[in-house]
Amino acid sequence: MEKINLREKLSKFSDHWSPKVIAEMNDYQFKLVKIKGDFVWHNHEDTDEVFIVIEGKMKIEFENETVELNEGDMYVVAKGIQHKPSAENECKIMLVEPRGVVNTGDTEGELTTPNDVWI
Repeated sequence: MEKINLREKLSKFSDHWSPKVIAEMNDYQFKLVKIKGDFVWHNHEDTDEVFIVIEGKMKIEFENETVELNEGDMYVVAKGIQHKPSAENECKIMLVEPRGVVNTGDTEGELTTPNDVWI
């Protein structure tokens, strides 16, 4: 294992809503993703999902509330909970989730991306 610089890894891609794997620990992957605009309503039936904001601001909508996250904030979405991430301006985040998790969870569509894309 080598040292990983998050800013250097983030500079290697510009697409939005397409998580890139930067490391694994046991069966978990650490993924960087740039987000902008609205994602889709979805859930991950079998796992929690961790959002860590590296740069920018984002929101996660739930059925009865909206959580706002700023730089340095972290939030865990419990498994099975419907949610919709969004960001008015580009936001850079890290996701921590088990290997093989599909980014759109139970909702496949045009924002569904391939798994295990490493940078």
